[in-house]
Amino acid sequence: MNIYFPKTVGGNAKTGLLTSTSSMDTCPDTCPLKGKGCYARFGNLARVWKNVSEGSYSIPFSEFLSKIKSLPPKSLWRHNQAGDLPGINLEIDNSILSQIVKANKGKRGFTYTHKPLTKTNIGYIRSAIEKGFTINISTETLSQVDSVKEMGLPVAVVLPKDTPLDGSIRKVNTPNGNSVLICPQQINPKTMNCANCGLCANSKRSYAIGFVAHGNARNMANAITKE
Repeated sequence: MNIYFPKTVGGNAKTGLLTSTSSMDTCPDTCPLKGKGCYARFGNLARVWKNVSEGSYSIPFSEFLSKIKSLPPKSLWRHNQAGDLPGINLEIDNSILSQIVKANKGKRGFTYTHKPLTKTNIGYIRSAIEKGFTINISTETLSQVDSVKEMGLPVAVVLPKDTPLDGSIRKVNTPNGNSVLICPQQINPKTMNCANCGLCANSKRSYAIGFVAHGNARNMANAITKE
């Protein structure tokens, strides 16, 4: 497993944040987007992810932790624009995750995961969230949102590619009536980014965050949004 943290924020207009990347081997086989449906396999991010996975873009874990610790108090940062939580394939490596959580103390780090929600993994995720590191559970259907909401965990979901992004709607509802707020950056890409939004870092929010299928993999991502 390799982790990469750029020296500066760089040109990521979508996030506007210091954002890490983890190697492909952290992604679980249970992720329905793994392979051709993953947006991270296209564009400039694909090159970065490939280099991280092969080890040519990588920093020592101790340096990674130091970078997090050195961020100003209450700084917003994103773990993994590609890749998943520490641990090869299905399991979370809590010895590594707990060190990231500790380094994040006083900061506002957040991420997403497709790791399977086993009893052990859920325990690690809950502990991280309780200590201030927000882990959003990634889902693909509105009914899955309901299931995760019942667990009391923050959740994100892929929405169909034909979901309007003109501002005519800003949220949709799940079968059980839970609200899914469409990512503000997708509605207002010229004025919004993760740095001035921060909703995904709020583990106590009452609603899910919805990301409309986009990019070169949008057709494949769209297919898995169907109930």
